[in-house]
Amino acid sequence: MLDFLSDYLPDGRDIEGTYIEPFVGGGSIFFYVGPKRAILADLNQDLIDLYEGIKNSPIEVWKIFESFPSGKANYYRVRDDETSVQKPLEYRAARILYLNRTCFKGMWRHNASGNFNVGYGGEERRWVVTQDSLIQVSNALRNIKIVQADFEETLDSVSDGDFLFLDPPYKPGEKNLDELHYLNGSFAFHEQERLAEKIIQITRGKNIKWLMTNSSHPEIRELYEDFNIVSVPKGTSSIVGVYTENAQEVLISNYQM
Repeated sequence: MLDFLSDYLPDGRDIEGTYIEPFVGGGSIFFYVGPKRAILADLNQDLIDLYEGIKNSPIEVWKIFESFPSGKANYYRVRDDETSVQKPLEYRAARILYLNRTCFKGMWRHNASGNFNVGYGGEERRWVVTQDSLIQVSNALRNIKIVQADFEETLDSVSDGDFLFLDPPYKPGEKNLDELHYLNGSFAFHEQERLAEKIIQITRGKNIKWLMTNSSHPEIRELYEDFNIVSVPKGTSSIVGVYTENAQEVLISNYQM
């Protein structure tokens, strides 16, 4: 999808202020843009632990990641270890990385009790990760501020010259994310309304540019009817892990695309 998005993104060297992502997720846009200054945020504490662990101790995280045994039974033993939250940051980061790389299609979903509950997916994706890649990520994050926060708190920090990239949780073509995603909860339409209101409020009359990926649902489009909207020709579908030519996704921005 970066092949499409790259035409609409700034060069990191051209961003006058700070690059800000309030829904950082996998961070692919941040790593592509390569800004000098950035704030990366997400409400998911597991995800923030992962980034902080790799940023501060990439080699230690690698050693623990590498030490987890292979196989389905071992996966469930690591997944269901309730003591993991009490262990050091490096262990928590390595465990999250291990689960992400061995669970079904890299999904991250919690049950009603707040526990990660995705099934085993195999070892094929695990060893794409190397010690060198974790060191590269650590270097990219060296001077970057990483925070666990609701998007409104993150957006309250914006100022002139900043660039915002927003990728809120959504299902293509729908106005709600109804299934559990990253946290024990969903991103309902009232959250989309709260996001639109906040973006408009903080950027009105200021030199702040923002770009958003979102669902193409008519009620989502209506929230941003005064801004630039471009259909995404190819992207994720409503089926997990499937890439489609009918993405039902849009790019929205407050600058000419």
